Amino acid sequence: MTSTRIMTLAGAALLAGCAVGPNYEGPRPKLPQAWSALGEDGKGQASVAVATTADIKEWWRAFEDPVLDSLVERALAANLDLRGAAARVREARAFRKIAVGGLLPEVGATGSYERVRLSENGTIPWDGSAVDLYQAGFDASWEIDVFGGNRRRLEAAEGDLQASVEALADVRVSLLAEVARSYVELRGYQGRIAISRQNLDAQRVTAEITRARLDAGQVTELDVARAEAQVSTTASAIPALEAAARRTIHGIEVLLAREPGALSSELSEAAPLPTAPPEIPVGLPTDLLRRRPDIRQAERELAAATARIGVATADLYPRFFLMGSFGLNSLDASDFLTAGSKAWSIGPSIRWSLFEGGRIRANIEVQNTRQKQAALRFEAMLLEALRDVEDGLINHSKEQVRRAHLAQAVVSYHRAVELAGQRYTQGLVDFLSIIDAQRSLYVAQDALIQSEQTIVTNSIGLYKAVGGGWRPEQDVRMVRVEPNLRAP
Repeated sequence: MTSTRIMTLAGAALLAGCAVGPNYEGPRPKLPQAWSALGEDGKGQASVAVATTADIKEWWRAFEDPVLDSLVERALAANLDLRGAAARVREARAFRKIAVGGLLPEVGATGSYERVRLSENGTIPWDGSAVDLYQAGFDASWEIDVFGGNRRRLEAAEGDLQASVEALADVRVSLLAEVARSYVELRGYQGRIAISRQNLDAQRVTAEITRARLDAGQVTELDVARAEAQVSTTASAIPALEAAARRTIHGIEVLLAREPGALSSELSEAAPLPTAPPEIPVGLPTDLLRRRPDIRQAERELAAATARIGVATADLYPRFFLMGSFGLNSLDASDFLTAGSKAWSIGPSIRWSLFEGGRIRANIEVQNTRQKQAALRFEAMLLEALRDVEDGLINHSKEQVRRAHLAQAVVSYHRAVELAGQRYTQGLVDFLSIIDAQRSLYVAQDALIQSEQTIVTNSIGLYKAVGGGWRPEQDVRMVRVEPNLRAP
């Protein structure tokens, strides 16, 4: 190919603004129109209220717990993982600036003074004397991005920056859910401790009555042994619950970037579980593409991987530069700033790697493979997100049914304890009936408080599954959606 044809090709490509490599087109996921968990009985789950337009950026306020609100705000201000993700955004922004610089001319300045003596026997005739040499000037170079390699590099850096922004948002979403879950877990442990102590007090009273009846010759020592064993068994559960509550406080402290023990006085006092909000703004499956930062991050990573194919492909083609320099050269300092000392040059240059041992084409294959991997990651991420919401809806609905049964069981066991006590004093049942009724009541009460905790935790999980807490840091290009098709 002659130099004229090369320059003609370069000029035509530059005027057309072409860039080698594939142009990015967002994925077209096929999503269901509605959540299957809400329609398995043909009319939806009555226990799950779904809103499609509610603002979920500050979803934790729906629990109406001032302590939770305070913990969340402090975590957002101090959490180390969140600060690390923010630092990675700044890093990506700096890389983008580097890519922008590749599209701009490079200008450098030089200046020197030398005492020079040339060889008398060299190619240039010289009388052997030494001279002074003064030099100063500017050098400029500008790569004319004919085939778009630098533009693709900027496109990839832009995708990386946007992906890091979404990664920051994903850390934020996970942090909010983790703080809320840990707080609910703490209140759950405290509630279970309170239930254990209430039952322990009742069982101690029963044991004292039994001892008194033994002294009166109305019961045997076996009944006393059973009553005391019941007291010891219930008492043995409390230390484990107290240890679990303290470990949970430590976990909250770490999330807030505080040393263990810093929040002990604030959180050790028992408080009731937050109340789950009556309405969970799940929205539609297509809303996940807008709300879930991990999906948005995967889409931006796919865009960056696509652009890098163009960066690698550009190495197959020549690179064109416009070079120029201007300076002053003089053997005498008094002549340095005169017109006669001026020197300059300007002209185009070309650089083309004609043989690289297959390195360029291998790199193109690498980038194509990475782009396919990024596409698969996006697809997998989307499926995982759909599963998260579907699982959350099922768990939220079924746990409310379970909690209703447990509440009825607690009422029934309370009645059973009363009846067993009355019949025992009348001599109609043995002491084992009282022990069994009290044990069953304690188990049911403990299961009920755990179920109430699970309901609140499931609500938090649903908020996380739909991207609750996400805040758009900047306008990020969205993927295109075909909402009328159900995923296979």
